[in-house]
Amino acid sequence: MTYCCGIMVHDGLVMIADTRTNAGLDNISTFRKLDVFEGAGDRMMMIASAGNLSITQNVITFLTEGLEHPETQKVERLIDMPSLFAAAHLIGRAVRKVRDIDSPAFTQDQISFDVTFLFGGQIKGQPMQLFMIYAAGNFIEATMDTPYLQIGEHKYGKPVLDRAVTHSTDLYDALKLGLISMDSTMRSNLGVGMPIDIAVLRRDEAALEVNTRIDNADPYFHDLRDRWSTALRQAHMAIPRPPYGR
Repeated sequence: MTYCCGIMVHDGLVMIADTRTNAGLDNISTFRKLDVFEGAGDRMMMIASAGNLSITQNVITFLTEGLEHPETQKVERLIDMPSLFAAAHLIGRAVRKVRDIDSPAFTQDQISFDVTFLFGGQIKGQPMQLFMIYAAGNFIEATMDTPYLQIGEHKYGKPVLDRAVTHSTDLYDALKLGLISMDSTMRSNLGVGMPIDIAVLRRDEAALEVNTRIDNADPYFHDLRDRWSTALRQAHMAIPRPPYGR
């Protein structure tokens, strides 16, 4: 299991991903699930992945090395695509390519083809965009009304984002809320865990403003966890008792 979220607000884009993978309680590993693609000083793209690790790694490899277009036979790489919309289509094609290769073996071993991606970024002179790509290769796009997307174990962190995130949210408030969402998920599901990879891209900038990993020793994240827990307890105590019963 995993948890990743992307939040696109007026000032930019935040991407957050945990790194825990597990195949049972006694087989837990750490793998990076947030990949960054930077090209020619005029584009920045980020992909967060959830699902079967072999599928996600194969898809990322196709996107990096290139995938042949079925009509033009031209080899296309993610970083060379003319728009983020075209890049999202390429990711969908890569997912379907891996499914065509692996599905017979997956079916034989009764393994589900489980994969989803968050893809976002900006190409100079074009709008910033954020997409979610499904296992079928189709995708949806974040909007001003729905400025965030999640993949993996999303239900525990969703209420935080639902209540607090809007398109006008400050960029670093969006990062803070994303981290609270991640903490809420980790507290409720052991399949999601540290370290956490984060990336922040300010709108119309060609370089990441933040690209770092938060580990168990990070003082800000510990403070955030403690303050959020305290704030929830104080809010609960401040609400009047229900007027029902005796």
